[in-house]
Amino acid sequence: MRILFLGAPGAGKGTQCKRLSAKLNLPHLSSGDLLREAVKAGSPAGVEAKGYMDKGVLVPDPVLIKMFGEKLSSQECKNGFILDGFPRNLAQAQSLDELLESLKSNLTTVINLEVDDSLLTERICGRWTCSNKACAAVYHVKFAPPKAEGKCDVCGSELGQRADDKEELVKARLNTYREQTQPLIEYYTQKKLLKTVKGEGDQEEIFQDILKSTKVTA
Repeated sequence: MRILFLGAPGAGKGTQCKRLSAKLNLPHLSSGDLLREAVKAGSPAGVEAKGYMDKGVLVPDPVLIKMFGEKLSSQECKNGFILDGFPRNLAQAQSLDELLESLKSNLTTVINLEVDDSLLTERICGRWTCSNKACAAVYHVKFAPPKAEGKCDVCGSELGQRADDKEELVKARLNTYREQTQPLIEYYTQKKLLKTVKGEGDQEEIFQDILKSTKVTA
């Protein structure tokens, strides 16, 4: 299976992608993780990407596509994959289609996690992450608080909040999503690939709905 997850910041894509990855034994591919992996490995796309990252500028689409091409053509992805956070706009979606076509492949399902904006804001603003990058455990002051305030349950490191998880920046992030990424919903609807899943409520119920949408037996 070759699955793509769509959803606004705070919709829970990462959590559900990880669960589905474990269930299906398929690699969970996020653009951020792939960038770090490619740079560390020194792959051709990684070397290019590092040049942009070192300058503090966004990695351009052609380099991102090259990086995904390296990964998707690897043995690790021969039985499928789960994409998280890419593509982010129509141009990237069209480039991904061309890449998959060159690999004689295609997406099988696109899951859109739908969550109300007020809940997204609450989820994002209450999110805290372990400062130890090797751990990077995620907590929430309301939904998943740590046992000891300000301390990671796993490694004991201090918890911190991402700069762009502050309330004043969340609205801008959601607006950017609506403008750039939400048009992908119509794009994949026209391709008859889109399945919308309500991303609110119990995480297990959401996961079961995702399994039904991908026609995977629970």
